[in-house]
Amino acid sequence: MADALDITFDPVLSWWWCGAIALVAVILLGWAARVRASGLVWRTAAILVFLLTLANPTLVREHREPRPDVAVIVVDDSASQSIAERARNRDSFLEELRGRMEGLPQLEVRVARSDDPRRRGTRLFDTVSRATGDIPAHRLAGVIAITDGQIHDVNAAFDGSAAPAPFHVILTGRRGESDRRVVIEQAPTFGMVGRDVSLKYRVDESGQDPGGIVPVTVRVDGEPVTTIGVPANTLQTLEVPLTRAGETIVEIQAAERQGELSTINNTAAHAVTAVRDRLRVLLVSGAPHPGERTWRALLKSDPAVDLVHFTVLRPPEKQDGTPTRELSLIAFPVRELFELKIDGFDLIVFDRYFRRGLLPRSYLGNIADYVRGGGALLEASGPSFAGSFSLARTQVGEILPVVPTGDIVTAGFRPRITELGFRHPVTAGLPGSGTMDADGTRLSEAGWGRWLRQIDADPVRGDVLAEGAGNRPLLVLDRVGEGRIAHLLSDHIWLWSRGYEGGGPQAELLRRLAHWLMKEPDLEENDLRAVVAGKRIEVTRRSLTDAPASVTMIGPDGEEETRELVRSGMGMHTAVFESGRIGLHRFSDGKLVRLVALGSLNDVEFSSLRTTAEVVGPVVKQSGGGVFWSAEDGVPDIRRVRPGRAATGRNWLGLRRNQAHEVTGVHTTRMMPELLTLVLLLGFAVQAWRREAD
Repeated sequence: MADALDITFDPVLSWWWCGAIALVAVILLGWAARVRASGLVWRTAAILVFLLTLANPTLVREHREPRPDVAVIVVDDSASQSIAERARNRDSFLEELRGRMEGLPQLEVRVARSDDPRRRGTRLFDTVSRATGDIPAHRLAGVIAITDGQIHDVNAAFDGSAAPAPFHVILTGRRGESDRRVVIEQAPTFGMVGRDVSLKYRVDESGQDPGGIVPVTVRVDGEPVTTIGVPANTLQTLEVPLTRAGETIVEIQAAERQGELSTINNTAAHAVTAVRDRLRVLLVSGAPHPGERTWRALLKSDPAVDLVHFTVLRPPEKQDGTPTRELSLIAFPVRELFELKIDGFDLIVFDRYFRRGLLPRSYLGNIADYVRGGGALLEASGPSFAGSFSLARTQVGEILPVVPTGDIVTAGFRPRITELGFRHPVTAGLPGSGTMDADGTRLSEAGWGRWLRQIDADPVRGDVLAEGAGNRPLLVLDRVGEGRIAHLLSDHIWLWSRGYEGGGPQAELLRRLAHWLMKEPDLEENDLRAVVAGKRIEVTRRSLTDAPASVTMIGPDGEEETRELVRSGMGMHTAVFESGRIGLHRFSDGKLVRLVALGSLNDVEFSSLRTTAEVVGPVVKQSGGGVFWSAEDGVPDIRRVRPGRAATGRNWLGLRRNQAHEVTGVHTTRMMPELLTLVLLLGFAVQAWRREAD
């Protein structure tokens, strides 16, 4: 407890009136002095007492309770502190600092830990703001941060220019650390399918002897593409082809360097979303029929589709004397379509087409090669497929998944999804498709309208997704080389579009077929997917079997975790992971690989790992604090300094001595009470009168 005395004034009149009266008094006293009037001293004393009475001085006595200053130690617990010996240095520095500071008088020590649960990097100044938010500025002695210097919210929540106390930094790493990292300088977010995108990247070398040629491995969607040598610290350009729609993740990984801090930032990733410009579809109808308009209407209704449609109206064997120039307005450009420009189509549809002498056998071979090379073919067969002019008897037949028996079923039947079809994304979940339990027992039949014709065929390969009359294959999908083929063994799907007996999901089925043929990721039958919700990652494996399997997660820091997949539906198995690391996560079931980012693809926490004072240096300088490399020089001494004095020096840091206090009581005493004022005025006036009378 300590008392403090102070004198305050509470004038009876305003200070302006008091000043005016004082001015008049000075003038009168000056005139009296000039004429050498007697009793001048006593007159002056009386005037001073009068003026002092007007000022009304008061003696104030405060009862003060001293309050200790507060020093805050902010400890960086971010993931980058796990590099080398930083974590051990951090903990030892903290213990030594607390031991030294707790012995200082009138000083309270608080410790705050900086570890952002959302993993947005090292949010050190957010922690400083929270830790000092309830501390009055006149009690804050200083802030000491134990960190590696890689701070990602400088000036975001704490302005060093307005710091109420010194801000000191104790670095946990060492000078001249060596590291290698990959930095993606420029990369597009979107691209077009079938075209290349350019990424600009750089391999940064720091520390001793930077430079030289660095081996770099490029991966696309987890699969290695190429390994090249690039010069360090030089901007490079990488061309990446976009082969499918959807997200493509490109990884650039530099080889490990001996003596570097960590390899966790040797890899940088970028996601490019590929979109299709225009889908080029070639539709060839063998003859006019009611379903032809259905195909054309479906394909023309999509503004993203460029449709080239030809219908064979007149077979070559028909001879009626009509002049050749009047047979058609536009000649069928066979060579342009099936030799010169066939690779420019995304999908070829044969609608009830059969051999009629229009396409030479070599061109039919071109179609087969087109599919094997990555193209897509949809064959919708009519009655001619069962005859001697069937496409099955050409080079195209070599890639078809079925062989016709020669029979045609003309009885009505309702298409039904097979057990395999309930697992395949093309037919799974079609409206009105019925239900099936996990054991393959059909619980309810499809409620679709009937079809009235089917071509009988024996499947030789591929997946039968739908059956027709007598459980005969109706829809078969197959992969041929790099391409895909779908075979629909009926020309009566158009009945659904007309609403015959209730119709069916004709548009949805054909849409899914077209997208599967063009390799849309959403319709892959064997696929591994991951959905992120906060820290929770749900992995779903879709397959055509229910074989037990497990999936392994590899986090951005290289840690692995394996979980068993649990059956969640027909062909669907799921597993749930929890991860607190921002960055690229890799999931694999041994065959399939899926990459997914939790937060951003590249964790800013590991973007740069070298211990540095450059990031936080300006804030430290503006606050009057200091930077200390304690891993090499040892923990600095602690000194208490008065406000305005230097707060740092050679291997010592200063904490401000504020001498803060809290007023617990106030006692006031009037220095000019009424009785004393009256006695003094009368006494001085009488003395002045007596001197004048003499």
